[in-house]
Amino acid sequence: MGKVAIVTDSNSGITQAEGKKMGIYVLPMPFYINEELFYEDITLTQEEFYEKLAGDADIKTSQPAPGDVMDMWDKALEEYDEVVHIPMSAGLSSSCETAIMLSQDYDGKVQVVNNHRISVTQRRSVEEAKKLADAGKSAAEIKELLEAIQWDSDIYITVDTLKYLKKGGRLTPAAAAIGTVLNLKPVLRVKGEKLDAFAKSRGWKSAKKTMIKTINEIRTSEFGDCDGKKDLYLDAAYTGDRKEAQEWLDELHEAFPEFEIRMDPLSLSVACHIGPGARAVTLTKILHVN
Repeated sequence: MGKVAIVTDSNSGITQAEGKKMGIYVLPMPFYINEELFYEDITLTQEEFYEKLAGDADIKTSQPAPGDVMDMWDKALEEYDEVVHIPMSAGLSSSCETAIMLSQDYDGKVQVVNNHRISVTQRRSVEEAKKLADAGKSAAEIKELLEAIQWDSDIYITVDTLKYLKKGGRLTPAAAAIGTVLNLKPVLRVKGEKLDAFAKSRGWKSAKKTMIKTINEIRTSEFGDCDGKKDLYLDAAYTGDRKEAQEWLDELHEAFPEFEIRMDPLSLSVACHIGPGARAVTLTKILHVN
């Protein structure tokens, strides 16, 4: 059985340093800030990103250049026999579709996984892919296993400000103005290929209670066949300052004491559209392979 390399992008939240430690390749996502090109975790840190966001810089997300994607695959194939590439969800970026098209020139040696993940849930897929590769699974087998549970993940997010949803066209100026006056906090849901509005809450505490209540509900409905932490990852995420987000992690530990909850920053590609101060909780089915 040949050796399989795991490639992902920085939307997974995996830094370049973490990637080296894990033995995987991380493709940095590009951003145009005031028309200047930056690469996440290469020429753009989390702190610099939020400084520029706070300064109302013109920030545009982009997909990795085809040449950069193929260069990373070619580099991996110098050491490995096959590649599994896990990009962010196809519904949130065209980078997945582009990668699938590019992989057609690699005679099956590159398998692109479209399992509709982003941020913390994408990281979990990468970790599982690495375990499968280390266990001797082929690239095609890993792709098949990951895509078999592609719908078994949910993310719920609430935002601190409506400014960025308005700026990105997801809220009209009038709706944003009314929402601000009424202190409305939307709860957004990432399920499969879409980022959609899920609920509206009055105030921060209410929004967090809505997310916790929803996670409890889907544990017994959509994930009713799962046995707690044996079958599920329950994770937290945030945008902005980690110290300020610690309170959210503490609340989740109190609500779900049986879970080992990890908290990661939400990807900058998501942060562009929701701004700093957001909080998220995710539920993802664990991939069990005999």
